[in-house]
Amino acid sequence: MSELPTPGTRIVGLPPHTLDAMRAGLPDLIDRMVLAVIAEVPALAAAAEESWRPVIDASADQLLGALLDQLHASTEPLTAVPMQEVLDTAYRFGRREARNGRPTEVQLAAYRVGARELWRDWSSLAVRDGIDRDQISAFAEMFFAYLDQISAAGVAGYAEEQAKSGLDRERQRERLVRLVLTGAPTEELERAAADANWLAPRTLTAVVLPSQRHTAIVADPRTLNVPEDAIEVAAGQRVVLVCDVGGTARPPFLASLAATNAVVGPALSWQTARSSVRRAVRAAALRGPDAEGVLDTDEFLPELVVGADAEALADLRDRVLAPLAGMPNRTRDRLVETLRSWLLHHGHRDDVAADLFVSPSTIRYRLRQLRDAYGERLQDPRWIAELTVALAVR
Repeated sequence: MSELPTPGTRIVGLPPHTLDAMRAGLPDLIDRMVLAVIAEVPALAAAAEESWRPVIDASADQLLGALLDQLHASTEPLTAVPMQEVLDTAYRFGRREARNGRPTEVQLAAYRVGARELWRDWSSLAVRDGIDRDQISAFAEMFFAYLDQISAAGVAGYAEEQAKSGLDRERQRERLVRLVLTGAPTEELERAAADANWLAPRTLTAVVLPSQRHTAIVADPRTLNVPEDAIEVAAGQRVVLVCDVGGTARPPFLASLAATNAVVGPALSWQTARSSVRRAVRAAALRGPDAEGVLDTDEFLPELVVGADAEALADLRDRVLAPLAGMPNRTRDRLVETLRSWLLHHGHRDDVAADLFVSPSTIRYRLRQLRDAYGERLQDPRWIAELTVALAVR
């Protein structure tokens, strides 16, 4: 890092007795600076009263002592004190502020308030000692250049710590999600949540949605992203875990997703949210990639149950529809549609006719065809059960 005076900055020639007076007044000046910061920057007030108040005093003493050394060195360049230690102190302060969760404006405000008190004190000494206007101007130029370097170092430290903390937090949250998906013990999950600085909700709800619409539901900072390699979903889809959208919060949440074609799993305790993920992912697979609108898995349970074993369902359909195998495809499709509606409407022909938008006489004709094909099997409870399961879901 550079040293002061920097190229282009005028040489400051303050007399030794003025510099000595400045150095002698440092302890009282630092007290006034800290008190002013406490009064005017409330976010730092509690920190200043904590056990590391001596650290603040020591840092201020180092920064101001180094500035006085620079002022001495401005007339004796060969004795200039390196700025690295000073800037490192400001850098560490910036990192500490980031770790404490305070915005960067807080440290900048502290520097401004401190600089005001400092300039008020030292400029008064310069005027008292009869230093001319040009030298006071050069002193101000050097002073604020020094402050700019310190502020920049603090902001750089803040930015680096924030970036590092953000990456650490994301890694810890990813670890938490993976533990949830593997069904880890509650104690381990709670430790992982604490490590991730994640405030545990009452419930988590899994949502599968297109990747390009993923940002629609991540406004809550507690929302968890499921890593792409942790679960199998169709290309272009993402899975997120949303906090506390169960119960009365579910209808408005579903409404908010109207334009996303999302699949929404059940709201479960956050420790058991892997079941919500599994159900949402299975529902998305059964639904298919071209379906539109929001799918609430709470209203999709029959399809999930029937579709749990696709191969077994296909075999069952082949078996129960075997009596229709020899018919033309168009006739067979109409009879399958009629049989499904007849089963779901408990044999009420008028309801079947209304469901299929055909006349009751057409339904009577189709039912005769079905009885001819199935015979007494349409009276067998076991066959009725198998037909219902096989045809309940299109």
